[in-house]
Amino acid sequence: MSKQYKELANCIRFLSIDAVQKANSGHPGMPMGMADVVTVLFKDFLNFNPKNPSWINRDRFILSAGHGSMLLYSLLYLTGYKSISLNDIKNFRQLDCICAGHPEYHPDTGIETTTGPLGQGISNAVGFAISEEILKKKVGKKIIDHKTYVLAGDGCLMEGISHEALSLAGHLKLKNLILLFDNNSISIDGPTNLAVSDNIEKRFKSYGWDYQKIDGHNFKEISKALIKAQKSNKPMAISCKTTIGFGSPNKAGKASSHGSPLGVDEIKLVRKKLNWHYKAFEIPKNLINEWKLIGKKASIEAERHEKKNKKTILKLVNLKSSFSKKTVLEKIEKAKLEYLKNLDPMATRKSSEKFLEIVSKIPNLIGGSADLAGSNNTKTKNHKVIKPNDFSGNYIHYGVREHAMCGVMNGISLHSGLIPYGGTFLIFSDYCKPSIRLAAMMKQKVIYVFTHDSIGLGEDGPTHQPIEQLTSLRSIPNLNVFRPADLIETFECWQKALESDNSPSVIALTRQSVQPIRIKNSSENKSSFGAYEIFRSGDDIRITIIASGSETILAYKICHKLATENIYSKVVSMPCQELFDQQSNDYKDKILTETELVVSIEASETNYWKKYTGTKGLNFGIDNFGKSAPYKEIFNYFQLNEEKIVKKIKEQL
Repeated sequence: MSKQYKELANCIRFLSIDAVQKANSGHPGMPMGMADVVTVLFKDFLNFNPKNPSWINRDRFILSAGHGSMLLYSLLYLTGYKSISLNDIKNFRQLDCICAGHPEYHPDTGIETTTGPLGQGISNAVGFAISEEILKKKVGKKIIDHKTYVLAGDGCLMEGISHEALSLAGHLKLKNLILLFDNNSISIDGPTNLAVSDNIEKRFKSYGWDYQKIDGHNFKEISKALIKAQKSNKPMAISCKTTIGFGSPNKAGKASSHGSPLGVDEIKLVRKKLNWHYKAFEIPKNLINEWKLIGKKASIEAERHEKKNKKTILKLVNLKSSFSKKTVLEKIEKAKLEYLKNLDPMATRKSSEKFLEIVSKIPNLIGGSADLAGSNNTKTKNHKVIKPNDFSGNYIHYGVREHAMCGVMNGISLHSGLIPYGGTFLIFSDYCKPSIRLAAMMKQKVIYVFTHDSIGLGEDGPTHQPIEQLTSLRSIPNLNVFRPADLIETFECWQKALESDNSPSVIALTRQSVQPIRIKNSSENKSSFGAYEIFRSGDDIRITIIASGSETILAYKICHKLATENIYSKVVSMPCQELFDQQSNDYKDKILTETELVVSIEASETNYWKKYTGTKGLNFGIDNFGKSAPYKEIFNYFQLNEEKIVKKIKEQL
C-alpha cells in the first residue's frame, strides 16, 4: 500500500515543484507536505465527478491554504478534470491561466472558491456545510449526503476569522465538515512558535469539534482518521503533522521552502532522494493512468447517483429564486399601494423588513444577522431559525461574527444556488470587507443589509456613525451599493439585488424615519437606473441636486426653498452609483449636464461624489468623524440643513 500511495503522492509533489520553479514564483512547501494526505483523500474517500464538476452531491474540497494552489491544480489535472491541462500547469501564475497564484473560482472546474486571504476558505467551508444540511432537509439523505473537506494551515488558524467560523460550526454541530490541518509548524517568518503557543486541540474541542492527531506521512494513519471522520457526530479536525517541503534535503521543515522556488540544484536532490527519475512535468504512464482511473471510478459512482435521482437533482441544479413568480410580484405591488395610502414616515430598515415579510418564503433565500436581527430588521414573523440538528429553517443567528458571517454567506452562495443575506450595522462593514471583496470577485449573489447608515443613528456616537464606509464599499469592483430614500426605493433596490445574478449587493438603510419622496406608484423600477430625476421646480433650471438615502428628502426641500427665490432646480435621487455608471452616455448626460451647477448631498464622505459634480460643483456631506447627540442636532452641527445649504448654493451661483 505505502509504495503505491507514495508514488501517486510524488506525482503531486513534482508537478508542484516544477510549476513553481518554471514560474520562478510560488509556494512549493505545502503541496510537498500535504501530498500524502490528499492522495488518500481523493483515492479512497472523496466523492467527485471530473466529467461533471458541478454534480450537486459531490464532496466539496476547499483549499483554505490557497498559497499551496499547485496542490489543487495537480489533483484536478491528475484525476481527469478537463479544466486543467498539463500546459496550464506549465503556465502556472501566467496571464489568463486558470492555474493562478491562488485558487480563483470558476464554475464547473473543480475550483470551488477563491482563496488566498488566509482563513477565508474555512468560513466558506462552513457555508458549504450549512447549505448541504439545508438541502438534505429539503430533499432527503438519499439525494443530498456529502462532506465538505477544508485544508487549512497554521496561518488560516491564526487569522481571527477562523475563530468566528469554527465556533459557529461547532455550535451548529456540522458533522459533515472535516478540517485537515496542515500542522507543519512553519510560516513565512520561520517557526510558528515565534508568534503562536496555542493548544490547538483544546481550542477545537472548546468549539465542540472532534479532534485527531496523525502523522501526515503515514498512509494507514491518514486512512484510519478519515474513516473515523465519516462517522463523527460533530465537525472533525484532523491535525496532520507534516514536514513542509517534504523530500527536500536542505529545505524540508524550513521556511525557505514555504514561499519560494526550491531552485534547480535543490530540485535535482529532491528527485534523487524520492527516487523520481523523470524530467520536469513528466509523469510516468503507469502513474498517470492510475490517477485517471481514480477519477474514472469516482465518475462512475457519481453518474449512478445522478441517474438514480435525476428528477430531484434537476430541480436542485435549477434552484432559482421564486422572486419572479406572479404571486410574489403581486404581493410587492399590493404592499406599495397600501403604503402610498397613508405615506407615514418610516425608517428604510423597516421598509426592508416589510419587503422581507413578502419574499421570506422564497425557498432558496437564507437570511441572517450578526446578533442584530431586531436592529437590522432582517428577521420577520415568517422566518424560522436554523438550529443544531434542525436545518429546516431559513434564518441563521450568526452571533457577533460579522467577518465569518460574510465568509459563510460566500460558501452558502457557491454551494448550490441558495441566496444568502445577512445584516449588521454599516460601520461594521469594515469587519466584512475581505469577504465582500471576494464575493464581488467571484460574482456571487450575496446581499448585505447594512443599517444605521449615517450620523442619523444619533446618540451611539462617532464609533458607530459611518463616514467613509460607503466610499470604501463603492470602490470595490462589481459590488452594487444601494442606499434607498424611502419604502418605494427600498423595495426597488431589494428587487434589483435579487435579480443581479453576477454581483453581490449592499443595501444601506436608515435607523431614523424618513419622509416618503416617491408618492406615486410606478411599474418601472426607477432605482434600477442608479439615478433618476425625481422632481423639478420649473422649466428654466440652473441647478441639479443629487442625493441618496435619507438626504433625498432634504434635497427636495432645498429645491422648494430655492424656488421661492425664483432659483429653479431639479432633484436627482441616486440610490446606486454603480448602476448609474453603467447607463448610456446619453442618459448620464441628461442627468448631469443639463445645468451649470451640480450639487451632491449625502451624510458621508464627499470626495467620491466629485466625479458627478465636477470641479465647479458643491458637495455637502461629512469629512470628519461624527458626534454623539440626537441625530437632528448632529445634522445641524454639520450644516446639513436647508438654511446652510441654500446659502452656499446661492453664493456659488
